[in-house]
Amino acid sequence: MYIDRPIFNILHNQRANQKITILIGSRQVGKTTLLQALYDSLRKDNPCLFLDLDLFSNYEKASTYDNLISSLKLEGYRLKQKRRFFLFLDEFQHYADVSMVLKNIADHHPNIKIYATGSSSLGIKSNIQETLAGRKRTVNIYPLCFEEYLHFIQAQELMERFKNIAGISSKHLNQLVPELYQAFEAYLVFGGYPEVALADKEEKKEVLNSIFDLYVKKELVDYLQVEKVKNAKMLIQYLAVNNGNLTKYNALGQAAGLDDKTVRNYIEILEETFLIKVLKPWFTNRNHEIVKMPKVYYLDNGVRNYFVNNFNPAELRQDAAFLFEGYVISELIKLGVDPDTMRYWRTKNQTEVDLVLESSGKTIPIEIKFNKKASHTDLKGLKKFHHIYPLADQAYLINLYDNTDLGSVKLVSPFGLDVIAGLC
Repeated sequence: MYIDRPIFNILHNQRANQKITILIGSRQVGKTTLLQALYDSLRKDNPCLFLDLDLFSNYEKASTYDNLISSLKLEGYRLKQKRRFFLFLDEFQHYADVSMVLKNIADHHPNIKIYATGSSSLGIKSNIQETLAGRKRTVNIYPLCFEEYLHFIQAQELMERFKNIAGISSKHLNQLVPELYQAFEAYLVFGGYPEVALADKEEKKEVLNSIFDLYVKKELVDYLQVEKVKNAKMLIQYLAVNNGNLTKYNALGQAAGLDDKTVRNYIEILEETFLIKVLKPWFTNRNHEIVKMPKVYYLDNGVRNYFVNNFNPAELRQDAAFLFEGYVISELIKLGVDPDTMRYWRTKNQTEVDLVLESSGKTIPIEIKFNKKASHTDLKGLKKFHHIYPLADQAYLINLYDNTDLGSVKLVSPFGLDVIAGLC
């Protein structure tokens, strides 16, 4: 069953663009489903060919320029036809030679539009970045944002309330939309992978287990050829336990039995395969501010909770604040904020702002609190930041129930993050 996602329209609107459209994202995030949906939509009125390159027989059809042109001709393609032909390639990044074939297609056949998927931006960079320079447009596919999650679980009334909540100002949103917060609690714990969202509660853990097993086999072992898989798993586990905390690479190495260089390499792999987001410090003064230690957040709370084997409700957990921070960071990314613009700020005397967005000439400080009620004590870091950097932009405090204002700081609920995303 295909359930529509907003990203589908963005991809569909690229059908007249000559550049190769590449969908990248973690496994099981819905890339193939989107590609299949595009194929089903476009083949109604256009000649199309869909090839799953995980199958070797399909790879052979695309392994050389002559083979691919012949495969297209078998589906009705003609060299001088005015009508556009659509080619869909699933998991193409495994083969460097295919990227050269696609280059030749893009250069010499303007009547062919190519859509392709890949599960690793690292693979895209290493195998095809140079070959397809200027010929591709990449689109990141992430797990479901909260609004998409509501759509997937067919909570139509909650979707309407989610959309309308922007027009309400209240210190007690939970009293107005308690059912919306119930859905949010489940999302905060189990995350937004489509198959997880659609599974019954007792099946969600099994689905998360299968996602991780496939990630290890297909990404770490088969494709990226990570040699120390056991140690990599230990690193993944350690990062999950310390989700959102300051990270020291030497401590990671000691915990996972890896040297510093390998730790950094593996963390890059985990980030480029969309498992984690590394949040680096924002600083201008090396003497008074943290400049090196990053924080690491999982991009999906369900995956993170699988690694720590804890699916208890957030309100009963000691790590609830970090779960909420992870939600905010991943949700902003899904809403279009460039991950590279995200930092955190911390002084050496431990005054901190959870998130600093630096984009389009703006510097936006954001505090994230898993609190039912916002208070002036929550503003300590924001006030210090504005004292040191008076030219910084509007400050925001993201909390659970209050979307009013607290002094000069704007309060934002978990359902109002599009306001911040729209500034970037």
